Amino acid sequence: MAHTVILHIAGEPSVAGELEELPKATDTIVMVMNPRQKDGKDLHYLDNNVTKVIWPLNKISFIEILDSASEDKIIGFVRE
Repeated sequence: MAHTVILHIAGEPSVAGELEELPKATDTIVMVMNPRQKDGKDLHYLDNNVTKVIWPLNKISFIEILDSASEDKIIGFVRE
């Protein structure tokens, strides 16, 4: 089960994405699937066809884990 998260990276805007599993205390990297801005837009420093990014955990200040209700409210788009 993938976890939807928001990564707070030092010196960068927050990044939303999915993690297959949460990082363990012994991990040094985190692999994020479908990285994007919190509003769903592409990250300007990634190529358009990138689906996974590996960040070193020492660059990440903290990780927010979203439940399914928060995920729809923060990331979802509905055009009316």
